[in-house]
Amino acid sequence: MELTLWTYEGPPHVGAMRIATSMKGLHYVLHAPQGDTYADLLFTMIERRDQRPPVTYTTFQARDLGGDTAELVKQSVRDAYERFKPDAMLVGESCTAELIQDQPGSLAQGMNLPVPIVPLELPAYSKKENWGASETFYHLVRTLLLPMQPAPGTASREPVPAVIAREGRRPRVNLLGATALGFRNRDDVREVTRLLQDLGVDIHVCAPLNATVADIRRLPEADANVVLYPEVADTAARWLQKAFGMPIVKTVPIGVLATREFIEEIGRVTGVDVTPVLERERAGTAQADASRSMLPWYSRSVDSTYLTGKRVFVFGDATHVLAAARIAKDELGFNVVGIGTYDRAFARAVREYAASIGVDALISDDYLAVEAKVSELAPELVLGTQMERHIAKRLGVPCAVISAPIHVQDVPARHSPQMGFEGANVIFDTWVHPLMMGLEEHLLHMFRDDFEFGDGASPSHLHASAAAVAPAQAQAPSSDRLGTLATPRTFANSPTPTPIDAHEPVAPEAASAVGLTEEEEESRPVSAVRTPVTVVTWLGPAEAELKKIPFFVRGKARRNTERYAMDHGISEITVDTLYDAKAYYGR
Repeated sequence: MELTLWTYEGPPHVGAMRIATSMKGLHYVLHAPQGDTYADLLFTMIERRDQRPPVTYTTFQARDLGGDTAELVKQSVRDAYERFKPDAMLVGESCTAELIQDQPGSLAQGMNLPVPIVPLELPAYSKKENWGASETFYHLVRTLLLPMQPAPGTASREPVPAVIAREGRRPRVNLLGATALGFRNRDDVREVTRLLQDLGVDIHVCAPLNATVADIRRLPEADANVVLYPEVADTAARWLQKAFGMPIVKTVPIGVLATREFIEEIGRVTGVDVTPVLERERAGTAQADASRSMLPWYSRSVDSTYLTGKRVFVFGDATHVLAAARIAKDELGFNVVGIGTYDRAFARAVREYAASIGVDALISDDYLAVEAKVSELAPELVLGTQMERHIAKRLGVPCAVISAPIHVQDVPARHSPQMGFEGANVIFDTWVHPLMMGLEEHLLHMFRDDFEFGDGASPSHLHASAAAVAPAQAQAPSSDRLGTLATPRTFANSPTPTPIDAHEPVAPEAASAVGLTEEEEESRPVSAVRTPVTVVTWLGPAEAELKKIPFFVRGKARRNTERYAMDHGISEITVDTLYDAKAYYGR
């Protein structure tokens, strides 16, 4: 056991809570001490749900440990049933209660309540949240459908095309895997539902998200199961295939290419003609009027092509990491320099993909290891969880969240899916704009001495900074904006040192100003003999100032400054050296 500040996944009973919270008419009795009730906040605070999860805690205390905690479990189960009248109940224990070994699931099964009881044995010290959600969903499905399983020797199912032709109806499928606290699961379900309706395929049941216990019993009536999130639904779908002969659609439709493959797989399984939709959404064409997918066209636009080859690091759950890496590499032309997942159950798939693109996969749930990897690889964009967002912020690298764990800003009010063609549009906007904003800042600084621009101009996404700049400051020499350093400086264009305004807004420094004329030949003759300098050292304040420069030209700024220092016999680079180099190359 180790202490940590952050964790990618909670204990497995949090996964069980995600299943209970997603469904209707299902109640979870959790044998847990009072402190374990914290998990309620994950749903009410992050997802802004209008009611707390359907969970009853036994909330035993230290003084209860000397008494009959088993009776406390049975009383809690009895009270929960009488109060909520659920259609089915989950009964399990938290990591703390696991040490008491009361076996709450078995106790509840022996109470002969008039509803199905699903006992949960979730080893908290060896498994994590996604595994807990998967096991809970599988045991719920199995408990409710086992009495309906065809007897051995029963004829196998007919192929789906034959069934729908005989019954004269549209094919119908189940959507499996979407849960509470999933990354954009709510919007993905809406988008995939719309996509399937366009194909002529109906949604029979969506589970566990918004499903009832009666819906779970209707799962075998569908023609096939579509697994949207393998981390949650793969085990249940494979059991349904084994017990009821239901085919599985396994392609996860994240990205334009994957969505097209998803449509083709739907066509193969159900027999529907998907050609019209594929023709309308031809990848790589500019059918802005007819196509829902703008990503292929936008990714070929002038605004995007100069982003080709940007170094990207991808980390998260396996489903979103594999999809994101493929989009980055094959659809946006980025260079995937690192990939990894915290979900060890799906590590093999991530390792195989990493090997196919020539990188090593990072399989770890230690955020410090992830941070070290990001620092080592020095990517220009990080695609990760909310934890990578914090890591990238500290390192000054743009980041987009692509996977759980999430925070409140990752549950937007607007429709913002990841799946389907609309999901591809959302992904383009989310990933490309952080890089575009960096370029905008760079251009503003590069042209800020032009009469049409000024220091009053500010990147469009930094409205607050723009508003904070007083008119007088906006007309001041450009060097005034650099006045956030600890010591006064003299700039080449200023006759006297410029005083520092402590209230002046901090803005990312101009990379261009430090040295965009690397190719310029030096013409100034050296007037004195200097001692040759071959090695230069960056002092701390200068290094910190360098980090304010936009990442995409920071390397050039560093090289120009070091060349200036060596040419002028300066062995230690200070903040003044940095700005002297800027003035020198900016003439």
